Amino acid sequence: MESAQTTPEGVPAAAPGPAVTRPEPPSVPVPADPAPTARRRGRRTLALLAAAAVLGVVGGVAVGYGVQAQREPTSLPPLNQVDLAYPAKPAAKGQEPAVLAAAADRGLRTEGDLRKLLLPKPSGAKDVPFAPDDRWRSVASYSNTFTSPSGAFEYLLDNGVRRVASTAWRVGQYKTVEINLVQFRSNDRLGAADHAAEQRGYEEDDSGYGEPIKGSTDGRTYLLPVDKEEGYLDVYEARAIFHRGDVMVQIFVTDTKKVSQKEITSLAERQLGRL
Repeated sequence: MESAQTTPEGVPAAAPGPAVTRPEPPSVPVPADPAPTARRRGRRTLALLAAAAVLGVVGGVAVGYGVQAQREPTSLPPLNQVDLAYPAKPAAKGQEPAVLAAAADRGLRTEGDLRKLLLPKPSGAKDVPFAPDDRWRSVASYSNTFTSPSGAFEYLLDNGVRRVASTAWRVGQYKTVEINLVQFRSNDRLGAADHAAEQRGYEEDDSGYGEPIKGSTDGRTYLLPVDKEEGYLDVYEARAIFHRGDVMVQIFVTDTKKVSQKEITSLAERQLGRL
């Protein structure tokens, strides 16, 4: 883990902001008149809000937190109290229900298998090598998609990350879709909202304010400028970033042809509807 840097006064200095990017594979020289090569575009940065207390944590403690953050929650015993259940039917109009109807309690959806809330892979789509086989991505693995993995790891733990569900697929020869559901613990930190706001801030610096996602408080979609490099196919990318409750959502669509606003909007609205 990276050691904390200090100023002359002895106050820990903020760590450099990690970038949300999976390291690109080494560039391969292109022979004369070949078929163009497709490449993956890098991700944008995540500012590291590192507090002195977090930077001072020793390696063993940080690893322990990482292991604990990736464990499945232990079921609690039933409450020793009667008549504490969800009503069979919603309360009549104008009446305040004694308890929230199960169908309206979004918390129930995210307390089970988070992977079931991921959009399913469409018919005919193919697997991609960077997607986890069981659709669980460890916090360490997710942190490795940042340019400063140790800084990202500390940031996520400090904000109460709980678990990450992830899926990805390929359509045709080059188009890939990747979705990450990053769930945070319920505490005094608004982990999901903060993580989403951080990512949107960097997208807006590079791609403008994007388009709002219907049904989301402040979710946005972004169409990135085309990425050109001699000897490679052009790379187009669209992204969606939003949160609902304790889950922050990232969607990335990458292709060698322009990604439409309609496509990224549809993916975002469908994923939002499952949370």
